[in-house]
Amino acid sequence: MPADGGIGAANKRREDVRFLTGKGNYTDDINVRGQAYVVFLRSQVANGVLNSVDTSAAAEMPGVLRIFTGADFVEVGGVPCGWCVTDRHGEPMQEPKHPVLADGKVRYVGDAIAAVVAETEAQARNAAEMIELDIDELPAVVDMKAALIDGSPKVHEELTSNLCYDWGFVEENKGAVEQAMQDAAHVTTLELVNNRLVANPMEPRVAIGDYDAAAGDSTLYTTTQNPHVIRLLMGAFVLGIPEHKLRVIAPDVGGGFGSKIFHYAEEALCTFAAKALNRPVKWTCQRSESFITDAHGRDHVTKIELALDADNNFTAVRTDTHANMGAYLSTFAPSVPTWLHGTLMAGNYKTPVIYVNVKAVFTNTVPVDAYRGAGRPEASYQLERVIDKAARELGVDAIALRRQNFITEFPYATPVAVEYDTGDYNATMDKMIEISDLAGFEARRAESAKKGLLRGLGVNCYIEACGIAPSNLAGQLGARAGLYESATVRVNATGGLVVMTGSHSHGQGHETSFPQVVADMIGIDPAMIEIVHGDTARTPMGMGTYGSRSLAVGGSAIVRATEKIIAKAKKIAAHLMEAADGDIELKDGTFSVAGTDKSVAWGDVTLAAYVPHNYPLEDIEPGLEETAFYDPANFTYPSGAYSCEVEVDPDTGKVTICKFSAADDFGNIVNPMIVDGQVHGGIGQGIGQALLEHAIYDDDGQLVNGSYMDYAMPRADDMPFFSVDHSCQTPCTHNPLGVKGCGEAGAIGSPPAVVNAVVDALQRAGHDVTHIDMPLSPNRVWSAMNKA
Repeated sequence: MPADGGIGAANKRREDVRFLTGKGNYTDDINVRGQAYVVFLRSQVANGVLNSVDTSAAAEMPGVLRIFTGADFVEVGGVPCGWCVTDRHGEPMQEPKHPVLADGKVRYVGDAIAAVVAETEAQARNAAEMIELDIDELPAVVDMKAALIDGSPKVHEELTSNLCYDWGFVEENKGAVEQAMQDAAHVTTLELVNNRLVANPMEPRVAIGDYDAAAGDSTLYTTTQNPHVIRLLMGAFVLGIPEHKLRVIAPDVGGGFGSKIFHYAEEALCTFAAKALNRPVKWTCQRSESFITDAHGRDHVTKIELALDADNNFTAVRTDTHANMGAYLSTFAPSVPTWLHGTLMAGNYKTPVIYVNVKAVFTNTVPVDAYRGAGRPEASYQLERVIDKAARELGVDAIALRRQNFITEFPYATPVAVEYDTGDYNATMDKMIEISDLAGFEARRAESAKKGLLRGLGVNCYIEACGIAPSNLAGQLGARAGLYESATVRVNATGGLVVMTGSHSHGQGHETSFPQVVADMIGIDPAMIEIVHGDTARTPMGMGTYGSRSLAVGGSAIVRATEKIIAKAKKIAAHLMEAADGDIELKDGTFSVAGTDKSVAWGDVTLAAYVPHNYPLEDIEPGLEETAFYDPANFTYPSGAYSCEVEVDPDTGKVTICKFSAADDFGNIVNPMIVDGQVHGGIGQGIGQALLEHAIYDDDGQLVNGSYMDYAMPRADDMPFFSVDHSCQTPCTHNPLGVKGCGEAGAIGSPPAVVNAVVDALQRAGHDVTHIDMPLSPNRVWSAMNKA
């Protein structure tokens, strides 16, 4: 039997004790002795020539220590992009410099122009208001398609146009796809928008720079999902600080959803200013400020075509997408609409040929990058909406059409260059039908009709690629960093363990699930295991947390390091029991010699590793600590089937979600309670996108709903109780845990289920509505009904 509370146990999250009792230690809770405060002056226009920045009056304000402008960073590197995409003509993308502070031009509302450092935040804010700017405002470029018209104003004058890249994948398939479209018995076409979103994690971003003049060491405390990556990007490419002289600490982080993956200019500014002033410098982002500085998500406009033969088999898929990059390239922005999106356009289906074209466009808006799911939600949404539309056009059942085209044999090489190792899409579909009680839908629809409401049912399937690896493949595709993960396992003399991981926890429950893995391997209580993360001085070089990779990649590194620990411990145990290494077994925290009654406890072996006085270890060096780096052989491929039931009020267009069911295949499950929570959160965010959220820019480049007064976040009463199931498990074949990843699935599978349900409700009521773009606000739904 595995250790009590090991793999498969629904252990309560140990970290929640400190969070629920106010004992969390977030970056804003940290105050370094003698710290000053920085406030940024930001552009209020989306596009303009910055003629001058007059700081003379502001510099005389009380408490002001220094005011930094773009002139202070002329010799400093710009904020780097971590991924280079090659276009369909073999040329690298256009990559403009991203200055720490605006230099000669502002390019979006929120672009940082100056940074005021003062004794107090209030003094810095007052002084910032005294800075005088001379800006010649220029026309803003907001619409992506308009941005590509000849003669349109350029976001970056040094570039040839506003086109970052024109990517085609797989370019060799283009002719075959065109032929399949011509030969098809039926082609369904759909144009749709994947609406721009603001991530809005619970904790806004914070950065504290500190400098030790005696040692020449810099420290950055920051709200990041990957401290080692920030150290690499900021130290090497922006400020020129050797890694051994720069420490990055990410303590408790209150959510990220992708928006805290990236290196931001504010981190570099605080680190730079701390050294320049020889004082700690702290910046805390205001919520309204985060709306115009944190990287946004999604913002794609797509035309998708699905070709079918006379027997309703899928024969080809073709997509044409415009993807908004915003004003600058954020850290991983170029990869999101390309390699994280185009490679998933096969979905769960055996479509023989696929061609994806993506035009990435610069606009005078906040930079766009990964948001929960990052490219995979966009792919699933396009595919599942067009399949639903095709089923209606052909007059066939939407579930049956999907089943007919499911991939059923594995491994399966898709026409978009990835290979699914395992899956059972019929099983997850069957489970979804069961837990959602689809057989009872008509009765529920009749009950809704009695209340004057239109009830609809939406179903969809999804597949995603998690883990973002292997490093050599990612490097060939343009990644400028490795995508492995690391772990160091240190065993103390009395048998307790400290696991130092390159992964970072900001809501995933690593401090609970990682110990379950190690405890299960050794056969000890998970309480004996401590997890250390978020500090580059205390953890091995790692790539952090995103892309549902923590357990599949970070957990696998922990397994490999623990295997090394066990192997050495077995040698020590063999020595203690005068047996051969190969005869030693470890079970339930006890080493034994196979076929005998000889045994020695885990704690006795660990003590002997450090105190070998009575047990000389001869050729075995003392200590019990091992490090492992794990670089996956492939992505992992979670999948699932979702259903949603809605009621639509025909008088107002208001949509109420009545029932939502999710059947997921995540491979092996370490902690089912944590998995449930991850799925619940993802579904909530997906429903938010489908019904409520949308970052809207006007023609002047102003974000018109840049606060919670105007930006509609989902609330508890927008959600039903979810029925979730993850019993359909086809373990991953290439990582030691057999896990696939669960953090983003809910956000991928839920938007198309909601939209399919609303369209279904309207069509059942006789409205000729084939599509409504997200978010499906009451106004949009009511307008679609009445227009139809």
